[in-house]
Amino acid sequence: MKMINVNTSSPYPVIVDSCLLKETGEYIRKYAPAAGKTAVITDDTVDGLYGDTVRESIRGAGLDVCTFVLPHGEASKNGENFLKILEFLAEEHFTRSDLIAALGGGVVGDLAGFAAAAYLRGIRFIQIPTTLLAQVDSSVGGKTAIDLPAGKNLAGAFYQPALVLCDIGTLDTLPAEIFTDGCAEVIKYGILGDKELFGHLKERGTGFDREYVVARCIEMKRDAVAEDEFDRGRRQILNLGHTLAHAAEKLSGYRLSHGRAVAMGMAEIARAAAADGTCSRECAAGIVDVLMQFDLPVRLEDPFEELYQWMLSDKKRHGDRINLIIPEEIGRCVIREYTLDKMESFIRCGMQYTKETGGRG
Repeated sequence: MKMINVNTSSPYPVIVDSCLLKETGEYIRKYAPAAGKTAVITDDTVDGLYGDTVRESIRGAGLDVCTFVLPHGEASKNGENFLKILEFLAEEHFTRSDLIAALGGGVVGDLAGFAAAAYLRGIRFIQIPTTLLAQVDSSVGGKTAIDLPAGKNLAGAFYQPALVLCDIGTLDTLPAEIFTDGCAEVIKYGILGDKELFGHLKERGTGFDREYVVARCIEMKRDAVAEDEFDRGRRQILNLGHTLAHAAEKLSGYRLSHGRAVAMGMAEIARAAAADGTCSRECAAGIVDVLMQFDLPVRLEDPFEELYQWMLSDKKRHGDRINLIIPEEIGRCVIREYTLDKMESFIRCGMQYTKETGGRG
């Protein structure tokens, strides 16, 4: 078992181990004492796999439990379901001594966390992420949100959980494409700040040491969040590839998964960095090669003009300027501010470089 303490304005532990779901109730007793009722917010896929186990554990700890089930998929992360959850909590007579447990992937965690932040101006919640992507990224750090028609994650709140339980046993039931989707975020952490992690992934592929990798990614996110809880500075480093990724997701109507979009965004940014001399061709090629090793896409197929329009809705934009995360070498990236015009030319240059190199670095 690995315990990682996240030192934010409301500190909390992240626990990484197998078979944690069966102990959910005891962990609630320990880390969210005096909890009355628990609302398990989940989706229809995860509820069938793990809902009974979590509910039985909570009841076994002497707590009442109720469940709200969402349709799975990014399309559920909307204002309508946000209001439905609030109505559900009100109908169940939840008070500030009660608790939300977000059981599922990033969609469930983001939506349930935002509901926890808003209901009665804030009730406690815990994250129980069941996908690799949610375990290494979205469940830690307190970002909660819903999507708006104008773009992804445009309404939300910074609201830290009381506890995160990462049961790596849940990764065994993930379809291959969902598992590799999370691998994009794992690779991101290696590029950002850990050559050893990147080397481990290159050597082991999808057979990587799950406890080591999940815990290492969480430690890196913990450090960024502790330094910049509200995403005004250094924490933005975690958004490598995300400006392009969010635009591509929106343009696809969210048929393109987040991890695959991030993989494409990182590859395009790496090639743009190689084209302008920020990083070497070997660095860009190394990033692209590992993404391809994990069967992740490395080229954005949408017309750039359409992508660019959606990029203008990025949360990191301030006025006519935007921050992009640029790799200098494996294990070191920088935050660089661009005017919108310079961002456009930078990425176009990278896309031209892609054509010249046949899609590699």
